[in-house]
Amino acid sequence: MHTDVTNFIQNTSLIASSGQPTREQLGAISAAGYEAVVNLAMPNHELAIADEGAIVAGWGGRYLHLPVPFDNPSVDDAKLFCHTMRGLHGKKVWVHCILNYRASAFLYHYFSKVEGLPEAVARSEMFDTWQPDNVWQAFLALTRAQLDLSPNLSST
Repeated sequence: MHTDVTNFIQNTSLIASSGQPTREQLGAISAAGYEAVVNLAMPNHELAIADEGAIVAGWGGRYLHLPVPFDNPSVDDAKLFCHTMRGLHGKKVWVHCILNYRASAFLYHYFSKVEGLPEAVARSEMFDTWQPDNVWQAFLALTRAQLDLSPNLSST
């Protein structure tokens, strides 16, 4: 079952996040009705699945690989992610990286600044176990203005 994926979190009814799924778990993600997979992990990580995009496409899903170096997430990475997620609004989306740290940080910006969810809802339960270092604390502190995001979905 897809809930066996490392650090799985059902963030909203349509969006889940996790660490790197296995090939078998990608099949379970498909069976659970997910329409898109957004991968934030680097392609050269030892757990990466080189043909993940082909696997997802094989079950008719959309695959978007937005690799983000764990030690250097950028404002541009966050902008691209938020715009990508905005384009997938209303679809069932699985967002992952290797341990669900990157995914949780990026989803925090999407949920709080695009969907307009309250801070308590936007913050992932991953933050209960992962203590972001200075790089990630600065990334999490980015503002809507710094991300150059137009008004959130809840006000459009």
